[in-house]
Amino acid sequence: MFHVELRADARLWLEWAAQNGIHPWIYDYICARPDQLWSPPPKTEEPFSTPRSWHMLSDAIYSYGEQLTDRELSILANGCLTAAHAAQFCAYVRQVRGQYSLHKILSGEQSWPDKPEERDILCFLAQSLRAQLLKELPRNRGQLSGEARQLAARAKELLLELSNISLEIAQMAVTPEDEETLPAWFLAEVVRELPALAKRQG
Repeated sequence: MFHVELRADARLWLEWAAQNGIHPWIYDYICARPDQLWSPPPKTEEPFSTPRSWHMLSDAIYSYGEQLTDRELSILANGCLTAAHAAQFCAYVRQVRGQYSLHKILSGEQSWPDKPEERDILCFLAQSLRAQLLKELPRNRGQLSGEARQLAARAKELLLELSNISLEIAQMAVTPEDEETLPAWFLAEVVRELPALAKRQG
């Protein structure tokens, strides 16, 4: 007997979503984290992420309207999605509502959120940084473009700042996830250069 595992194509789903009124929070979130459109079915009876479950969540968010609270969103998300995806999506929405942006943090317009009550937002932003590094940095350092070189340099500065707020979240940002690891050359540079960066910033 053969078991065939089908995976959703995030690009095709996003094209469909743009034409079918999927809620902007969900559309933008999947643009940023296409890896979370689908997750393998769990061994126990619990919600898990699929294109259909994201669609259901979109409908639920629309039905609540602008009065939707963070707590209600958490209940809805956890009823539709893989638990880790639900937590990260809720953090993303809090980030949107609080006007935090990874783009602004990378450009220096904003700093990492550092309040204890913003830890979930900080965690999401750190994961977003990791996702961008995975997307933009080549596996081979010799293939670095000018933009990627600037991103790598800025990311090292941000990782240092992040470690001063939460060492645990900073470590999470460079830890392999779903068998995806940051380029070895970048990790080696982080280990080598962070002490010097810390001394310079201190």
